[in-house]
Amino acid sequence: MLLRLAWRNLMGAGLRTWLNAFVLSLAFLLIVTAQGLLHGMNEQAAQALVAVSVGGGQFWHPAYDPYDPLALADARGPLPAGLAAAVDRGQAAAVLAVPGGIYPAGRMQPVVLKGIDPAQALLEFPAAALDTAVAEIPLLIGARMARSTGLAAGDRVALQWRDARGTFDARDGLVVAVMRTPVQGVDQGQVWLPLDSLRAMTALPGAATLVTLARGAPPPSAGAAGGWRLRTTEDLLADVRELVRAKTAGSLFVYALLLFLAMLAVFDTQVFSIFRRQRELGTLMALGMTRRQVLGLFTLEGSLHGVLALGLAAVYGAPLLAWFARRGWTLPRNTDDYGFAIGDTLHPVFGSGLLAGTALVVLALTALVSWLPTRRIASVRPTAALRGRAL
Repeated sequence: MLLRLAWRNLMGAGLRTWLNAFVLSLAFLLIVTAQGLLHGMNEQAAQALVAVSVGGGQFWHPAYDPYDPLALADARGPLPAGLAAAVDRGQAAAVLAVPGGIYPAGRMQPVVLKGIDPAQALLEFPAAALDTAVAEIPLLIGARMARSTGLAAGDRVALQWRDARGTFDARDGLVVAVMRTPVQGVDQGQVWLPLDSLRAMTALPGAATLVTLARGAPPPSAGAAGGWRLRTTEDLLADVRELVRAKTAGSLFVYALLLFLAMLAVFDTQVFSIFRRQRELGTLMALGMTRRQVLGLFTLEGSLHGVLALGLAAVYGAPLLAWFARRGWTLPRNTDDYGFAIGDTLHPVFGSGLLAGTALVVLALTALVSWLPTRRIASVRPTAALRGRAL
């Protein structure tokens, strides 16, 4: 009975009810869209890193620290037996990193020379471009690196490095290809060479800095890894997860503001409804309805705004969200220079957990703000309500 009566009263309010429901549905869709963009950013960055760089995890040389360039000169050594066997079986790819420099247009620019096997097929990395016969050392650089140095495919540039004996050496290199990748960590400040060439140049036969495992391949045991440190996929993606978590926390203020504005409309509607319907309130009590039932009736009326809002959001919002998820958001040029591996188009991800969680929050808050102004009903006298002087 309460539900039927609450629904009839709600529909009787006409335009005011639908305006409140529309405002609530709009706030719901804006929150879901913003959260979907963050989730999509997280998923795209993780997928790009796994495909291009991280793979199924990595083993690092004990001295390797990607955040300490001064330690890079010592972060290399021969592959342990277990890792060497994995590389031979095609279940891992070795990478040798050596500090060096290049001289584009006659100016010196420090870089990290990285060697990789051109025949590797574990990563979605265009290493096969290095499998070419040229008089110079074949080089592969990223699009960001090409922009910052002014280099292009077919350009020659001088390379300088220091070998295992501490001797500086230099040779000419030929840029055989410029790759475009969303992962900045394999682009900016990186120059890629064939692994065997870099080992020969630095007098480090069989040396490597890190080994990337194939996705799904079992990692060698700690004893077979010879003291090299295992970094799982989750470890290597921790920075991305933390960045998305920080952005999500920073957006909570905007979500709270949207919900506050929407709930304010529901609260005002409830206050106005209770004040205008004092005689109806007294009549219901005189007919035998308890104060708790009257309180539940008005709370239910306000809570139904949330249900209507979710229904409206499903009618006009679901097609918009589906279209947005499919088409994505085309980002401005050079946005990927900020170090987030999301590419040129960001596709939001609207999971069932996100939709259900946001819907529950909207329904709970709607019920709360509907109940708050109705608390005064508990102290209303039926005779005063019938005269319209209860509040």
